[in-house]
Amino acid sequence: MAKHGKKYLEAAKLINRSEQYPLDAAVELVKKTNIAKFDASVEACFRLNVDPRHADQQIRGAMVLPNGTGRTQKVLVITQGPKEAEAKAAGADIVGGKELLEDIKKGWFDFDIIVATPDMMGELGKLGKILGPKGLMPNPKTGTVTMDVTKAVNEIKKGKIEYRVDKEGNINCMIGKTSFTNEQIAENFKALYDVILKAKPAAVKGTYMKNVVLTTTMGPSVKVAHE
Repeated sequence: MAKHGKKYLEAAKLINRSEQYPLDAAVELVKKTNIAKFDASVEACFRLNVDPRHADQQIRGAMVLPNGTGRTQKVLVITQGPKEAEAKAAGADIVGGKELLEDIKKGWFDFDIIVATPDMMGELGKLGKILGPKGLMPNPKTGTVTMDVTKAVNEIKKGKIEYRVDKEGNINCMIGKTSFTNEQIAENFKALYDVILKAKPAAVKGTYMKNVVLTTTMGPSVKVAHE
């Protein structure tokens, strides 16, 4: 068990570990128990009754949060021809083709997310061993492999997040910052919650959501009441 500092332990005393709090109360508590001196991220964590080893129980997708994430993402667009000008006009931070893939091979990662047009995926696929483990490989399911470069870049800039169930059946997503109003965090949480609820695989029997918590970068977690 990791040892927690005095501030964390004091903050944790404000939370009843066995209680599931209504959303509004949970948001208030998670902000109150934030111990970071910076504008910490707020995360929603879902523990699901799914077995990701089965293809029909893998939950993955992307969505735009109503109030964004509070984080600016540096977007790299890998494309060629007229799509380069389109990507620049849409507000992409870096735009290019094969020459940028060479830079990535050499260890350049000065970006947060990659959008690619389908014609570049053959080349990008060769970097799977580099990009895959970092979660940077573009994917049609999350809208990052597309001919509609403008839409992809706009959505990311507005606060698009990706959600994906891990090997243990958990989904963790950033849904804002502690500087957000309670209403903004609650609205973002509800939007994500609804999407994950709708994604319930037909194969799941019994309880789907085992546990749902809100947490900040360094603060304790707060259980949220759920269906």
